[in-house]
Amino acid sequence: MTADPTATGSPAASGAAHRPFREVTDAHGRVYRVGETDRDILGHSRKLMVYLPWIAMMAISVFEYAYGSAEDTLSHAHGWTQSNTFWILSVWVFFQAGVAFPAGWLREKGILTARAAMYAGSVMCVVGFLALSHLGNVWLAVLGFGVVGGIGAGLVYATCINMVGKWFPERRGARTGFVNGGFAYGSLPFIFIFNYAFDTANYHRVLDLIGCYILIVVFGCAFFFKDPPKNWWPADIDPLAHTGGRNTASSLVKNPPAVRQFSPKEAIRTGMLPLMWISVVMTAGVSVFGISFQVDFAKEVGFGPLVAASSMGVMAVINGVGRGVVGWLSDRWGRKPTLVFVIVVLGLAQFGVIWAGDLKSEWLFLFFAFLSGFGGGAFYPLFAALTPDYFGENYNATNYGLVYSGKLISGLFGGGLGSLVVGAWGYNGAYALAGGVSMLAACIALLLRQPGHGTRSTPTPQPTG
Repeated sequence: MTADPTATGSPAASGAAHRPFREVTDAHGRVYRVGETDRDILGHSRKLMVYLPWIAMMAISVFEYAYGSAEDTLSHAHGWTQSNTFWILSVWVFFQAGVAFPAGWLREKGILTARAAMYAGSVMCVVGFLALSHLGNVWLAVLGFGVVGGIGAGLVYATCINMVGKWFPERRGARTGFVNGGFAYGSLPFIFIFNYAFDTANYHRVLDLIGCYILIVVFGCAFFFKDPPKNWWPADIDPLAHTGGRNTASSLVKNPPAVRQFSPKEAIRTGMLPLMWISVVMTAGVSVFGISFQVDFAKEVGFGPLVAASSMGVMAVINGVGRGVVGWLSDRWGRKPTLVFVIVVLGLAQFGVIWAGDLKSEWLFLFFAFLSGFGGGAFYPLFAALTPDYFGENYNATNYGLVYSGKLISGLFGGGLGSLVVGAWGYNGAYALAGGVSMLAACIALLLRQPGHGTRSTPTPQPTG
């Protein structure tokens, strides 16, 4: 190990001291930049790079997880059909997921900073809600909320998730799950607002205020966002010996670091990234389906509005809390076994919802809404953590952008095409199809393996920050 006498940490504006770093190469040729602490680079603890992304994710959660509760009022206010409102959400999902890869590419090229991505996203988010509030023409609403709002939320989402992965390379599961969870349970207050205090007399004011809330929260969090240098590794943890505390060592054994930094093209050539993408398409499609149709299914079965709203509230809370729990579990069990378990639970929950509807059992329905919410969100942080585990942190913004882009396809068949299946086969047929798709996704996830692990590769030059 040798120190680079000219290389120093990137001090924060607050006046953090310069500290020399050194680059350590492991048996696979992977380079780790060690010596600088988080305080040297940021001027404060890296824990802030967990809490601020979490707060920002809670702010934008209203877009996806509360939208289903607002659909009836929006339909009456603007004269839209049920199909219109479903397609607005589907377009939103398409652009929210689709922007992750280009945004990641711009960030890693140095064209777009994390802070600038958050600023732009916050402004586009408020435009989305203003469009939903004031534009009665469905095509303009699709453009404003679906396209502009989707891109804005996608910029915030992708930036927050990648920020955590970069700052916690040694134990990212629990942190990624915690931040990702905010994207679900942050919507809880708005689910009940949309069900009990949202009507054609006040919808302008409510939607405008929500847009302003998102702008203020995300803009404030963005001010402190900063990426670590390329190849950065915590100074107090030996990347070669896997030391640094019992829990950290255990996590690194169960989820060993990537053998090297894979560019997007290299990650695709391993075959693992395409498999992850296909699994995301299928699993996220089932998740979006549940979010879009659970309230309507509850009402059709004959459950009251309290049960319908509570089922969505339960789904949102468990969806979010489950993300944090499985992130923590994946640090101990391993990322892949936890992922397969979660996808199977999601599939079983779809069949359970059918059963509860047939029995007209409200409590059973809420129980399976609980399971559906758990499975329908918990896989996201697992893929977010699995991507840098397999392909490294340096290209994580683009690699995870590619994996997450599977959601743009799933948004189409989970929401818009899901409404066509419901119309043709009924809710029972649609939920049965969703359960089958989830089980197939679990089988695909079983094929995943870390590229190059267990073999020695020729060292390759790595980019430095």
